[in-house]
Amino acid sequence: MKKKSTRPPSRKPRADALRNRERILEIAKEAFTRSGANISLDDVAKQAGVGAGTLYRHFPTRDALLEAVYRTEVAKLAEAERKFAETMPPVEALRAWMLLFVDYIAAKQIIAPALNTLVGGPSKLFESSGAQIKGAIHALVSRAIKSGEIRPDLDPLDLLRALVGVSNVASGPDWAQSARRLVQILILGSRPAS
Repeated sequence: MKKKSTRPPSRKPRADALRNRERILEIAKEAFTRSGANISLDDVAKQAGVGAGTLYRHFPTRDALLEAVYRTEVAKLAEAERKFAETMPPVEALRAWMLLFVDYIAAKQIIAPALNTLVGGPSKLFESSGAQIKGAIHALVSRAIKSGEIRPDLDPLDLLRALVGVSNVASGPDWAQSARRLVQILILGSRPAS
Protein backbone atom coordinates (compact mmCIF):
# COMPACT_ATOMS: atom_id res chain seq x y z
CA MET A 1 0.00 0.00 0.00
CA LYS A 2 1.36 3.40 -1.01
CA LYS A 3 1.95 5.90 1.72
CA LYS A 4 -0.18 8.99 1.19
CA SER A 5 1.75 12.24 0.93
CA THR A 6 0.96 14.79 3.60
CA ARG A 7 2.42 17.64 1.57
CA PRO A 8 -0.02 19.94 -0.17
CA PRO A 9 0.21 19.84 -3.95
CA SER A 10 2.66 22.40 -5.30
CA ARG A 11 1.03 25.40 -6.85
CA LYS A 12 2.18 28.18 -9.07
CA PRO A 13 3.42 31.24 -7.19
CA ARG A 14 0.97 34.14 -7.13
CA ALA A 15 1.58 37.00 -9.54
CA ASP A 16 2.37 39.42 -6.71
CA ALA A 17 4.89 36.97 -5.25
CA LEU A 18 6.63 36.73 -8.64
CA ARG A 19 6.68 40.52 -8.96
CA ASN A 20 8.14 40.83 -5.46
CA ARG A 21 10.83 38.27 -6.28
CA GLU A 22 11.76 40.05 -9.54
CA ARG A 23 11.84 43.43 -7.79
CA ILE A 24 14.07 42.06 -5.01
CA LEU A 25 16.46 40.59 -7.60
CA GLU A 26 16.67 43.86 -9.54
CA ILE A 27 17.31 45.95 -6.41
CA ALA A 28 19.85 43.39 -5.13
CA LYS A 29 21.74 43.44 -8.45
CA GLU A 30 21.99 47.23 -8.29
CA ALA A 31 23.06 47.12 -4.65
CA PHE A 32 25.65 44.38 -5.18
CA THR A 33 27.07 46.22 -8.20
CA ARG A 34 27.17 49.55 -6.39
CA SER A 35 28.23 48.52 -2.89
CA GLY A 36 29.64 45.00 -3.02
CA ALA A 37 28.49 41.68 -1.65
CA ASN A 38 28.11 42.80 1.96
CA ILE A 39 24.96 44.82 1.40
CA SER A 40 22.26 44.90 4.04
CA LEU A 41 19.46 42.52 3.12
CA ASP A 42 17.06 44.63 5.16
CA ASP A 43 18.01 47.65 2.99
CA VAL A 44 17.37 45.58 -0.14
CA ALA A 45 13.92 44.65 1.18
CA LYS A 46 13.17 48.27 2.04
CA GLN A 47 14.29 49.56 -1.38
CA ALA A 48 12.27 46.83 -3.10
CA GLY A 49 9.19 47.91 -1.14
CA VAL A 50 8.73 44.55 0.60
CA GLY A 51 9.07 43.40 4.17
CA ALA A 52 12.18 41.59 5.37
CA GLY A 53 10.07 38.45 5.82
CA THR A 54 9.17 38.50 2.12
CA LEU A 55 12.82 38.79 1.14
CA TYR A 56 13.88 35.96 3.47
CA ARG A 57 11.01 33.75 2.29
CA HIS A 58 12.36 34.00 -1.26
CA PHE A 59 16.06 34.12 -0.33
CA PRO A 60 16.80 32.67 3.11
CA THR A 61 20.49 33.69 2.99
CA ARG A 62 22.72 36.29 1.36
CA ASP A 63 24.34 33.46 -0.61
CA ALA A 64 20.95 32.38 -1.95
CA LEU A 65 20.27 35.96 -3.06
CA LEU A 66 23.71 36.29 -4.68
CA GLU A 67 23.26 33.06 -6.58
CA ALA A 68 19.74 34.01 -7.69
CA VAL A 69 20.95 37.40 -8.97
CA TYR A 70 23.74 35.69 -10.88
CA ARG A 71 21.42 33.06 -12.40
CA THR A 72 18.92 35.77 -13.35
CA GLU A 73 21.57 37.79 -15.16
CA VAL A 74 22.68 34.74 -17.14
CA ALA A 75 19.06 33.90 -17.99
CA LYS A 76 18.56 37.47 -19.24
CA LEU A 77 21.56 37.09 -21.54
CA ALA A 78 20.22 33.81 -22.94
CA GLU A 79 16.73 35.26 -23.43
CA ALA A 80 18.13 38.42 -25.01
CA GLU A 81 19.96 36.36 -27.63
CA ARG A 82 16.66 34.82 -28.73
CA LYS A 83 14.78 38.13 -28.63
CA PHE A 84 17.48 40.06 -30.49
CA ALA A 85 17.82 37.33 -33.13
CA GLU A 86 14.06 37.49 -33.79
CA THR A 87 13.75 41.28 -33.88
CA MET A 88 17.03 42.70 -35.23
CA PRO A 89 19.32 42.31 -38.22
CA PRO A 90 22.21 39.90 -37.44
CA VAL A 91 24.98 42.43 -36.76
CA GLU A 92 22.70 44.70 -34.73
CA ALA A 93 21.57 41.69 -32.66
CA LEU A 94 25.21 40.78 -32.02
CA ARG A 95 26.09 44.38 -31.06
CA ALA A 96 23.08 44.72 -28.72
CA TRP A 97 23.89 41.42 -27.03
CA MET A 98 27.55 42.34 -26.56
CA LEU A 99 26.52 45.64 -24.94
CA LEU A 100 24.23 43.71 -22.61
CA PHE A 101 27.16 41.38 -21.86
CA VAL A 102 29.16 44.42 -20.67
CA ASP A 103 26.43 45.07 -18.08
CA TYR A 104 26.56 41.40 -17.08
CA ILE A 105 30.32 41.68 -16.54
CA ALA A 106 29.82 44.70 -14.28
CA ALA A 107 27.45 42.73 -12.06
CA LYS A 108 29.62 39.61 -12.20
CA GLN A 109 32.72 41.49 -11.04
CA ILE A 110 31.02 42.14 -7.73
CA ILE A 111 29.04 38.93 -7.45
CA ALA A 112 31.62 36.34 -8.58
CA PRO A 113 34.08 36.80 -5.68
CA ALA A 114 31.24 36.38 -3.21
CA LEU A 115 30.02 33.28 -5.05
CA ASN A 116 33.51 31.82 -4.68
CA THR A 117 32.96 31.68 -0.93
CA LEU A 118 29.87 29.48 -1.17
CA VAL A 119 30.20 26.05 0.38
CA GLY A 120 31.30 23.66 -2.33
CA GLY A 121 32.27 26.56 -4.58
CA PRO A 122 30.44 27.95 -7.56
CA SER A 123 32.02 25.74 -10.22
CA LYS A 124 28.74 24.08 -11.23
CA LEU A 125 27.03 27.45 -11.33
CA PHE A 126 29.79 29.02 -13.45
CA GLU A 127 29.95 25.91 -15.66
CA SER A 128 26.24 26.12 -16.40
CA SER A 129 26.26 29.87 -16.98
CA GLY A 130 29.35 29.65 -19.19
CA ALA A 131 27.61 27.14 -21.43
CA GLN A 132 24.57 29.42 -21.79
CA ILE A 133 26.69 32.47 -22.60
CA LYS A 134 28.85 30.59 -25.12
CA GLY A 135 25.73 29.17 -26.76
CA ALA A 136 24.24 32.65 -27.12
CA ILE A 137 27.35 34.24 -28.67
CA HIS A 138 27.84 31.26 -30.99
CA ALA A 139 24.25 31.55 -32.24
CA LEU A 140 24.53 35.30 -32.83
CA VAL A 141 27.90 35.10 -34.60
CA SER A 142 26.75 32.16 -36.76
CA ARG A 143 23.71 34.14 -37.84
CA ALA A 144 25.87 37.20 -38.66
CA ILE A 145 28.34 35.04 -40.61
CA LYS A 146 25.48 33.49 -42.60
CA SER A 147 24.23 36.96 -43.51
CA GLY A 148 27.69 37.86 -44.84
CA GLU A 149 28.04 40.78 -42.42
CA ILE A 150 30.78 39.11 -40.35
CA ARG A 151 33.95 37.33 -41.50
CA PRO A 152 33.56 33.55 -41.64
CA ASP A 153 36.79 32.97 -39.68
CA LEU A 154 35.60 34.87 -36.59
CA ASP A 155 35.76 32.86 -33.37
CA PRO A 156 32.82 33.96 -31.18
CA LEU A 157 34.82 33.33 -28.03
CA ASP A 158 37.40 35.91 -29.14
CA LEU A 159 34.69 38.57 -28.80
CA LEU A 160 33.91 37.42 -25.25
CA ARG A 161 37.59 37.22 -24.32
CA ALA A 162 38.16 40.79 -25.49
CA LEU A 163 35.27 42.15 -23.42
CA VAL A 164 36.19 40.15 -20.34
CA GLY A 165 39.82 41.19 -20.79
CA VAL A 166 38.91 44.87 -20.71
CA SER A 167 36.94 44.37 -17.51
CA ASN A 168 39.78 42.48 -15.85
CA VAL A 169 42.45 45.03 -16.67
CA ALA A 170 40.43 48.14 -16.13
CA SER A 171 40.59 49.45 -12.62
CA GLY A 172 38.89 52.79 -13.22
CA PRO A 173 35.21 53.48 -12.84
CA ASP A 174 34.92 54.16 -16.58
CA TRP A 175 35.89 50.65 -17.72
CA ALA A 176 32.28 49.97 -18.78
CA GLN A 177 32.31 52.94 -21.19
CA SER A 178 35.61 51.65 -22.54
CA ALA A 179 34.10 48.18 -22.99
CA ARG A 180 31.12 49.68 -24.85
CA ARG A 181 33.51 51.47 -27.22
CA LEU A 182 35.35 48.18 -27.64
CA VAL A 183 32.10 46.53 -28.77
CA GLN A 184 31.94 49.02 -31.66
CA ILE A 185 35.59 48.37 -32.54
CA LEU A 186 35.11 44.60 -32.39
CA ILE A 187 32.06 44.75 -34.65
CA LEU A 188 33.90 46.92 -37.19
CA GLY A 189 36.96 44.66 -37.06
CA SER A 190 34.79 41.59 -37.60
CA ARG A 191 33.37 42.82 -40.90
CA PRO A 192 34.57 41.06 -44.06
CA ALA A 193 37.45 42.75 -45.88
CA SER A 194 36.17 44.81 -48.78
